[in-house]
Amino acid sequence: MRAQRGPVPWAAVTRGALAAGPLLLAALLAGRASLGVVAAIAAMLAGINDRPGSRRTSVRRIGVPALAGAVGLLVGSYAGAHLGAFALTLVLTGLGLVGGGISAIGPVASGTGTQLLVTSAVGAGMPLPDPVWQTVPAFLAGAGWLLALRLLLPTPVSRTGDPRAGRGRGPYRPDSRFAPRPDKHSDPRPDPRPDPRPDPRPDPRPEPRPGPRPDVRLDFRFDGERAAVAEVYEAVAALLDAVGTEHAGARRAALTAALDHAQDALAGPRLRRHPSSAAERRLHAQYAAALPLGEAATALAWAERTVPKRAAEGPRRLAAAVRGNSLAGPLPAPARTDPALRALDAALLHAAEVFDRGRAPDLHTRRRSVAALVRTVLGAGGREYALRAGLCFGAAVATAQALHHGHWYGAHQHWYWLPATAVFLVKPDLGPLVSRVLCRAAGTVFGALLFAGFAAVLPRPEGLVVLVAVCGALVPVAARHFAAQTTVVTVLVLALVMVGGEPQASAGRIGETLLACAIVLIVGHLPVPGQRGGGVRARIDAADAAAHAYLVHVLGESDDRAARWTLRREAYRTLAEARAAIARAAAELPALARHSAGADEVAAVLERLVDTTTACAVHLDDTGRLTPRHTERLAALRDELATRRGRVGRSRTLA
Repeated sequence: MRAQRGPVPWAAVTRGALAAGPLLLAALLAGRASLGVVAAIAAMLAGINDRPGSRRTSVRRIGVPALAGAVGLLVGSYAGAHLGAFALTLVLTGLGLVGGGISAIGPVASGTGTQLLVTSAVGAGMPLPDPVWQTVPAFLAGAGWLLALRLLLPTPVSRTGDPRAGRGRGPYRPDSRFAPRPDKHSDPRPDPRPDPRPDPRPDPRPEPRPGPRPDVRLDFRFDGERAAVAEVYEAVAALLDAVGTEHAGARRAALTAALDHAQDALAGPRLRRHPSSAAERRLHAQYAAALPLGEAATALAWAERTVPKRAAEGPRRLAAAVRGNSLAGPLPAPARTDPALRALDAALLHAAEVFDRGRAPDLHTRRRSVAALVRTVLGAGGREYALRAGLCFGAAVATAQALHHGHWYGAHQHWYWLPATAVFLVKPDLGPLVSRVLCRAAGTVFGALLFAGFAAVLPRPEGLVVLVAVCGALVPVAARHFAAQTTVVTVLVLALVMVGGEPQASAGRIGETLLACAIVLIVGHLPVPGQRGGGVRARIDAADAAAHAYLVHVLGESDDRAARWTLRREAYRTLAEARAAIARAAAELPALARHSAGADEVAAVLERLVDTTTACAVHLDDTGRLTPRHTERLAALRDELATRRGRVGRSRTLA
């Protein structure tokens, strides 16, 4: 029930203000108000999917749900115009099964399934005077307009060459202030870095001049990618600061989240397989250089040994260099007293070389095949999600049809609100069921009452157009809390449909929302065939398999580090997804939460296992053999996982 915190996303606010309101105004000036309403609804739905990230990522995050929304609008419009109540209910229920099943794939697929069902309800339950061949292009144009704003408008704070970032533009050299002093515990092997002490012999090469002060200019093509990669280096520095403290676990989880975000930001859709510009290749190389740093920091956290404070200075300087689009400059040299510190030092040296002359390696992402996606949809999690969504959507459509044919709605013929509300309520990735229902009910009641007041005083239609523009600007800010977002969207949609000719019906919308809440609460707690908690168990199984693959690769002592980092990324990503699903399930009422009891303990053991595997990988790189501490910890975690794994889902343990 708590609201998220963070700075105001001014760029998203600007896009929201320029999306639905101007589209509606242009349609009114052209005398096509109904098409303007459709385009504005599409822009609103695209604005809900307009999340922070790179521009490439936004193409998939906004574009794919918009295409699904166009399909839903097409199917809903034809079904509503040509089918009877019973056949229409069956068709939309089947569509609910499809939308729920594909929502189990991931966040983008979840938005795709949501928009498919919402637009099918709108197409069937909000008859429009325009033919379908005009409304569907208008919908795509509305979503495409916001996507174009996302791709073309600069981010207000995106600047390259920040003078505060970086410490020079010359080649890498260690900072002598941080050079370690030799002692009896130091590494006897020679240090590959150049000696910072002056050489009495004359150097025939000219002394490098300090680089020019970087130009401060707008460059917003890769601002999302640059910010995401910089956050990875900052997360590495925060983890190094927390080594040996009780905050290390949380900082390691934050590093995983930063790596996931950067990986997604860089892996957006492109026409070519590999990056085509030098700036993008540089960002890819900088991201890849952060992987060995994160590996070394994780190994240090696993060892629970406090590291010198200067160890975190290097990643922070690299983060500043990424944000400023500059070279690394001098970096501190950590002590080389144990394998993990030597790995950290080697990773810093490698990162500095990459920052000076980086290439674009692979993003170390395991791409899921079509067969794997189908298995996810048809698996336990997908089946459970599909069944819930199909039952809720079908029950809401049947109820709305009964009310519609019983003339409960009055003079107008719009019955879309009830099933569309049920779609948002049935989605588990928006929070626990009861909190979703409470937030939706409170937000709708407040939004409907607020709109009733605005409708009584605002001139029409110009006042409603201004209200739509203001609400569009508030959507990105209101996304921090489901109730606030519901309030803003309720006002926006009611203003749009009033411009389209629907009378003011705030009281009816409140009643329909409360009815949808009751339907979802009842269906959400009904017993279903099979084992409950399938979504959580599917995430645990995926994390288990990824941890197993990572462990087998490391213990096999393979020299393929790129494959190792790919497996490590997959292991931590699936663990983070499992943790999120477990947290949502644990916040449900006891009738639902009990089906995932014990899953958090299994996830904790898997996290410790992946951390231990990372520490083993770093130690094997340095010495070629494991210590008794590593082998004993692996054996203990294997036994603990075997004990706990049998309590959640089917019993399957790591070899």
